[in-house]
Amino acid sequence: MHELVMASALQLARRIREREVSALEVVQAHLEHIATVNPRVNALVQITAEPALAAARAADAALARGEASGPWHGVPFTVKDVVEVEGVISAAGLPARADFRPAADAVVAARMRAAGAILLGKTNCPPGGGGGWTDNPVYGPTNNPYQLAYSPGGSSGGEAAAVAAGMSPLGIGSDSGGSIRLPAHFCGIAGLKPTHGRIPNTGVLNHPGGLFSDPRTQIGPLARSVEDLYTALDTLRGVDDHDSGVIPMPLAGLDDAPLGGLRVAFYTDDGQATPTQETQQAIAASAETCAHAGMRVSERRPEAIRDARTITERYWEMERLSGAQIARLFEEWDGFRSCMLAFMRDYDIILCPVDHRPAGPHPRRPLTRDAEREDISTFLGAADPLRFNYTLPFSLCGYPCVVVRVGTSAEGLPIGAQVIAQPWREERALAVALVLERAFGGWQPPLL
Repeated sequence: MHELVMASALQLARRIREREVSALEVVQAHLEHIATVNPRVNALVQITAEPALAAARAADAALARGEASGPWHGVPFTVKDVVEVEGVISAAGLPARADFRPAADAVVAARMRAAGAILLGKTNCPPGGGGGWTDNPVYGPTNNPYQLAYSPGGSSGGEAAAVAAGMSPLGIGSDSGGSIRLPAHFCGIAGLKPTHGRIPNTGVLNHPGGLFSDPRTQIGPLARSVEDLYTALDTLRGVDDHDSGVIPMPLAGLDDAPLGGLRVAFYTDDGQATPTQETQQAIAASAETCAHAGMRVSERRPEAIRDARTITERYWEMERLSGAQIARLFEEWDGFRSCMLAFMRDYDIILCPVDHRPAGPHPRRPLTRDAEREDISTFLGAADPLRFNYTLPFSLCGYPCVVVRVGTSAEGLPIGAQVIAQPWREERALAVALVLERAFGGWQPPLL
């Protein structure tokens, strides 16, 4: 694998800024790597090669004049296919949208470009952008770079696979029930679901903002480095002129998180979906690492998490509920959130698995789901009814969550840890994840 496609996004940004390498060289290296690897992985479904090369030449010319656009000047990136980009097909796995070309960039795509980043293309997702498997009737399945017969998960599975395989150093995905976190875990990379209301949903398919927004859903970055996640969050956050659900909360610096004295609760088993022994060992080792770093670590599990799946499954079926049933659902959901807030009075961080196992084989049944009509809970639970068990509780709360690789299974598959912080304290979750990344090595290149 070429050194440029193994580098982190911030490493590339520094090398371009210091004129060690040109943006054109970086983009060309990624396009060549995509041509070699993508036919086997099927992560990128639209490749914007010519516009990317033109943007790279412009970035180099600007830098020669002493002008830099921002922290990502000349750095390539990709976006999940639900993130609309002007003039680029945005099918989101739906045959009815197979030729749809948006007239404008989503806010998150525009902010990345304004910060100097160069779009390489769009990545695969389930039909309509939601689900546990990255497969659809337009583009077919995406394969896991560590085991091509396995799935990268969903719904940001194409994005995670692209980043893990070196086809993109930085990607933008979305997460409602675990759609950034599960693919990051399955593909051995770092991923961030920010606090709900941190980043605008404007221009992202099936991600309404404002009063209509799903309180579980948030746009977020995927990368091979935890530090990249922080800088991407800083780029993407903040109010726009459309999504009224975005809160103008300040973002503390990554170095401002006081590791010494952070109160960490960890658990290796949620009592419902018992993880593999390797997964439990990886989380226990992560907790020990936190303790060695000066954090106050206790083995404790929030009791309320036992109710997260039943609340979520009723939410998935809400169109079939009566008015009274919907009111009862939201009462229970609010009660769940209050119980979790009470738990977080005593802890700054929760550390737990991302899933009960590493990546598994592609499901046997074809995924031809009509995103508007079919039972979404059936689709999400295909071949694994326990999927998302460890991510759903924190989706219901809208808490910030970071995933980082902390282990490897006997089959060579990545194992991630999930680091959850109190609302609006992303810097704490990222700082803890950075400790784990440095201790366990983080992303490791797949043998493609």
